[in-house]
Amino acid sequence: MINIQLPREAKKQERFFLLALAGIQFTHILDFMIMMPLGPEFIRALDINTHQFGLLLSSYTFAAAISGVCATYYIDRFERRQLLLSLYACFIIATLACGLAPNYHTLFIARAFAGAFGGILGSLVQTIVADSIPFERRGKALGTVMAAFSVSTVAGVPLSLFLSNNIPALGWRAPFIFIALISSLILYLGYRNIPKIVGHFGHIHEGSRFRQIWNVFSAHQHLRAFLFIGLIMLTGFSVIPYIALYLTANVGVNVSYISLIYLCGGVATLVSSRLIGHLADRFGKVKVFRALAILSLIPLLLTTNLPQVPLWVVLLNSTSFFVLISGRMIPAMAMMSQIVEARIRGTFMSLVGSVQMLASGIASVVAGMVVTIGVDGRMQHYNLVGYGAALCGLLTFFLVGYIHKDKAV
Repeated sequence: MINIQLPREAKKQERFFLLALAGIQFTHILDFMIMMPLGPEFIRALDINTHQFGLLLSSYTFAAAISGVCATYYIDRFERRQLLLSLYACFIIATLACGLAPNYHTLFIARAFAGAFGGILGSLVQTIVADSIPFERRGKALGTVMAAFSVSTVAGVPLSLFLSNNIPALGWRAPFIFIALISSLILYLGYRNIPKIVGHFGHIHEGSRFRQIWNVFSAHQHLRAFLFIGLIMLTGFSVIPYIALYLTANVGVNVSYISLIYLCGGVATLVSSRLIGHLADRFGKVKVFRALAILSLIPLLLTTNLPQVPLWVVLLNSTSFFVLISGRMIPAMAMMSQIVEARIRGTFMSLVGSVQMLASGIASVVAGMVVTIGVDGRMQHYNLVGYGAALCGLLTFFLVGYIHKDKAV
């Protein structure tokens, strides 16, 4: 473990340290998530079609994937804190540019820049946690940081939708300006509470940087890890983008209840994240991941095959879906962070982040090619997407044994 330069070793300081990292995760995840529920508003206000909106979504994910690869050239050559705060400042500027964009093309470019910086932030935050927290406690620490996804669903998405709907002068711009303002406060919190992290400077990189990156990418153990994380993303993001449309078009859920569905799922995930992290530390990351991978298949298949049922059944199933699908990532990322030694961890985690973004983008595109809208307005073939996602989930159950087969996790 890297010896992090803390002014004093105290639980209170570690909490503020993790809170700052969670805040950074919260804002860049919210920046990505807010696009999906605002789709109808973008289509109306910018006078674009669904294909153009899809390109707007993909500009973020593919830019994030490319920037993650580019980050491998420098991420392990800079002090972690300085790099994190600098990239976060750039992310804030890009997000503000989204809110000030005068037209579709300008917004497209601004989204690409936000994705480029946001994609690196996710990997860098996880790298910092791995550098700072012992493996025995890392599951719980990652559970704290990754609870940012839940917070963005519980508070961020509904609040952003509220701002968009209730500030006519700004409309879809309001959420981006809100994110930029909140991010500025979190940037100050990070400046005050994130210490310098320099332990990865213990080994000097020698020779061709490209060859070093290629060696990290092409190692058999690393390739298995990339396939593993890619399948995890395919399992979730082939289904998630179309949940709201399926529930309203096929299950008969009123549009006004969609926020309630996300709210319940977010609250439950917020509560369960630290518990899952604790269980992963206590019983082993592999065992907990496998349990979650199998259990998550139940609400996944139900979600993509759900008939018209009462709202309480929808809420029970969707909440289970969000808890279990997102819960898999906690033991998975704890294992991923331990695969490589500290001196190349930043490079490796940047590649992991690129694979995550690329896989999520591919999942959305492929699922969008499978599902169709019938003449009656109902979504068709969503069940096929569910079967494909379930197959990917089953593959992760078996593949995880090869990620840490020689480690007691």
